[in-house]
Amino acid sequence: MKIITYNVNGIRAAMKKGLVDWVKTENPDIFCLQEVKALPEQVDLEEFTQLGYTYYWFPAEKKGYSGVATFTKVPPVSSQYGMGIEKYDVEGRSVELQFDDFTLINTYFPSGTTGDIRQDFKYEFLDDYFEYIAEKKKTHNKLVLCGDVNICHKSIDIHNPVSNKNSSGFLPKEREWVSKFLESGFVDSFRHFNPAPHHYTWWSYRAGARKKNLGWRIDYFFVSQELTPQLSNCTILNEAVHSDHCPVALEMH
Repeated sequence: MKIITYNVNGIRAAMKKGLVDWVKTENPDIFCLQEVKALPEQVDLEEFTQLGYTYYWFPAEKKGYSGVATFTKVPPVSSQYGMGIEKYDVEGRSVELQFDDFTLINTYFPSGTTGDIRQDFKYEFLDDYFEYIAEKKKTHNKLVLCGDVNICHKSIDIHNPVSNKNSSGFLPKEREWVSKFLESGFVDSFRHFNPAPHHYTWWSYRAGARKKNLGWRIDYFFVSQELTPQLSNCTILNEAVHSDHCPVALEMH
């Protein structure tokens, strides 16, 4: 089982840069996209359905903004759109698929980079998401959570921790939330396999940051500890350049 998460920063733009051919080559069983920034009827999705994928699409109400979509070759037992909390669901932030052996939740966490109002919204989301997942675990103890979390957990996850210590995405309160979340029963799958520095999933478009590998690791697979024995690998696919993010691939057996 191979699952990919990818913030595509606009699926139509990513498709113009070869996303479909890339998916065909990678051939994941499931791939989860964030920031699709489109309604399904605005996208030629037949290119994906011809590859054998069924899609579960949850757009934001605001046009050209946010939105998540999960594409799968494996038929789910059930699906759920949103968290049941209107202020997040209107922004198209989460879609859940339940399979026989695990439940997959694809989430796009809010960014706080535009100012205090959105930073406060992000903190509210973090608190509510923690409770939402805690409740989910009572009935679904095998969870795979993936997406753009918009937080670097540790200094190793950001190219310049000192100059970014007051930046949204690396604030102490945000980082503490990731620690608390992991301690509640989850594994950071990439770090489970790779403790080395200089591995990132997002780079600013400014100042040639990607070429210099001046990045942030903000895209994750958080997996229930119960599933840890089934993890085979988790890798960052930084050669994919359809977005300012790159994909992360999780392999399970």
